[in-house]
Amino acid sequence: MSTIEHSEDVRVPVTVAYNQWTQFESFPEFMEGVDTVKQITDTRTAWVTEIAGIKREFEAEITEQHPDERIAWRSLDKPHQAGVVTFHHIDGNTTRVTLQMEYDPEGFVETAGDWLQLIRLRVVNDVKRFKAFIEARGGETGAWRGDVPGPHQSGSTYGDSDRPVPPGTVGGPGGLPGETLGDGPDGRPGERPGGTLPAPGPVPQAPRHMPQPPGPVPPREEPPQGPRPVL
Repeated sequence: MSTIEHSEDVRVPVTVAYNQWTQFESFPEFMEGVDTVKQITDTRTAWVTEIAGIKREFEAEITEQHPDERIAWRSLDKPHQAGVVTFHHIDGNTTRVTLQMEYDPEGFVETAGDWLQLIRLRVVNDVKRFKAFIEARGGETGAWRGDVPGPHQSGSTYGDSDRPVPPGTVGGPGGLPGETLGDGPDGRPGERPGGTLPAPGPVPQAPRHMPQPPGPVPPREEPPQGPRPVL
């Protein structure tokens, strides 16, 4: 399992950057190799991608989501992937967007050393294209402000394991090592400042899709050639 991480300072407020990332069906606008993303439920999406000429269809699920802070996910099919995107307020008009993911190469070609470098390049370029996309628009195309508690918040287990999911992990034991929600007031990891995460339960939700504001959408930049990771 290989870990890839990249950050970009995006010149929009944190709420705008977060809201746009919740619009999964817009991902083909700035993610190379992603043909379509269909929203099945608030926490599940269906993807169609083409990597190195190989077309794949799979589903992914949101494992944790907190408005203006983080979205974590994992794939439900091979190749296994898990990731988290976080949004950090820099100032009123700047947000640091950090994408961190784990990718499990599948097959001889994907385990080659140069493949991983290509994957890293795709992640970097996808975040850069997201920055260009939202900065050019100046506003989000829609928003979903629902909250999805992480697995650890309900004391659940992951997959076939009976081991509780540790705080802050992405998709359970296969998630990102050492990734937590931050230290709480008592110094223990896994708690948000000011207390623990909210208990599971229904959360009032705004519609995930809102009408697109007027104004032209900038054309997608021509992506570099080669395969990219499936998010």
